[in-house]
Amino acid sequence: MSGVGAPQSILAAGAAAGLRVVVVSASWHAEITVGLRGGAVRALQRAGVTDIRTIEVPGCFELPVAASRVATADPELDAIVALGLVLRGQTPHFDYVCMAATTGLTEVSVRSGIPIGFGVLTCDSVGQAMDRAGLPGSREDKGGEAVDAALATALALRAVRAVRAG
Repeated sequence: MSGVGAPQSILAAGAAAGLRVVVVSASWHAEITVGLRGGAVRALQRAGVTDIRTIEVPGCFELPVAASRVATADPELDAIVALGLVLRGQTPHFDYVCMAATTGLTEVSVRSGIPIGFGVLTCDSVGQAMDRAGLPGSREDKGGEAVDAALATALALRAVRAVRAG
């Protein structure tokens, strides 16, 4: 299981109050993506985020363009969380979509300076995805983990700005 060595949430309850976050999720494999989105929203609420917006796009290939538009449309945005699932099949399609989503989201984050929590599952089977989807019976909550990463990074970047301003 991929959760070996993962940090526990470093965010205290309410630690991210006042942050603005957009969750961008793919709609393919709805049961999984609904679970990921649910885990993300629970983690955002636990961290004290009340300004939560969600956007749904068809698939993981479309996540970077949606994240890019969101990042440029809202200069006060603190973080983006990208969620989806790409299942390995018998063609190279899996590799192309995974690379496009990963590279695209990385480019958006670096270019915009807005942290993006990467909650795109890349699995060999639906069973692997179910184990990571944050659903009842799942062993992991990758939607929640993506939120934790995005918020922790947003708070760290705020601290850097405060040091530079002070």
